[in-house]
Amino acid sequence: VGDPEKVICVGLNYRDHCLEQDVKVPKEPIIFSKFPSAITGPFDDIVHPEESSEVDWEAELAAVIGKKGRHIEESSALDHIVGFTVANDVSARDWQMRNGRQWLLGKTFDTFCPLGPALVTKDAVADVHNLSIRCRVNGQLMQDSSTSQLVFKLPKLIAWISRFVTLVPGDILLTGTPPGVGVFRKPPVFLKRGDEVQCEIEELGTICNKVV
Repeated sequence: VGDPEKVICVGLNYRDHCLEQDVKVPKEPIIFSKFPSAITGPFDDIVHPEESSEVDWEAELAAVIGKKGRHIEESSALDHIVGFTVANDVSARDWQMRNGRQWLLGKTFDTFCPLGPALVTKDAVADVHNLSIRCRVNGQLMQDSSTSQLVFKLPKLIAWISRFVTLVPGDILLTGTPPGVGVFRKPPVFLKRGDEVQCEIEELGTICNKVV
């Protein structure tokens, strides 16, 4: 598996996350991206950009592509995955929602994609669509859900995305986040310098990143 050519992300892909926003469950996957330059290590710092005052967390299951493909059938889609890891789709909400939604800019600041702690091969995961997923900020539980809540499972996502682009080894697919993000809390809560964010997925491990 080489360096990622693409970091592909999915929006509104947890049923309970749709509920917390009071939006309808999508009828087809909502796809956006982050630049690979946003990737940082499982225990590296998240750099809080001067340009944002609304930096938020998003614990996510990440799938790593191991086999090239285009127009992939759902029935063979999992054959194109080499393994899984934990991601934090860090998001600057003020930029994400700016001028009618600047999703790319709001998602792709440097260090806004912590990944790790390891690439767990798919044969080592009993059921990737039934794993607990959690996020803690300074030890406080913020997100607590299960990948069973995914609206679109991995075969559907890979088949859908590969209709538009060729997937190549090293590409990373972030599958969406469950409820509990800061922007939808009342009042909203955002990350500040000195905070520590832990994202954990059953069988895959935990990443821990300090905001600086």
